Amino acid sequence: MSDNTGFATRRRGDVFDALVRLLLSEGFAHLGVAELASALRCSKSTLYTLAGSKEQLVVKTVTHFFRVATDQVEARVALELDARAKVITYLIAVGDALAPASDAFMTDLHAYEPTRELYERNTAAATGRVTELIAAGVATGAFRDVNAAFAADLAASVMSRIQRRDVAVTTGLDDAEAYRQLASILTGGIDARGG
Repeated sequence: MSDNTGFATRRRGDVFDALVRLLLSEGFAHLGVAELASALRCSKSTLYTLAGSKEQLVVKTVTHFFRVATDQVEARVALELDARAKVITYLIAVGDALAPASDAFMTDLHAYEPTRELYERNTAAATGRVTELIAAGVATGAFRDVNAAFAADLAASVMSRIQRRDVAVTTGLDDAEAYRQLASILTGGIDARGG
């Protein structure tokens, strides 16, 4: 019985991973359950075992995306020992996690209230995490004595503009490069050796 449970859990994870890739690539507003099932080469009933409606399926899939992305970002940060490297790694890893998101996905994410709220909660969590990382750097003397909440709020504002594709439009930078620039400017500005 536990072997079947493990298989079912892996299968669910595999379906959610495939859904994430599909939604990131194509968006979701225009896709019905039949189109999703066809693209994933599974039955509609398989999808309905994951959620009772397309809307619930989208919310669960976007939740899965953010959970996996957060785990991947934190795994990369955990490998760093230096405070500056932690902040840089965090911001770049967030950019890398969002890099596969198409304009269609981001448009749909912002247009649909439940997914927009998920995005806003995740951005708030990212702001909190950047605040922690900067405060830890200030406490160890790696960063100048700056207001960590303000520095994180500044980062969050730019992160939001990157994710909405505003930075790409105004600067021509892709998301990954925009995050690298943000990491460099932010950490350069608060580095204890810099000023």
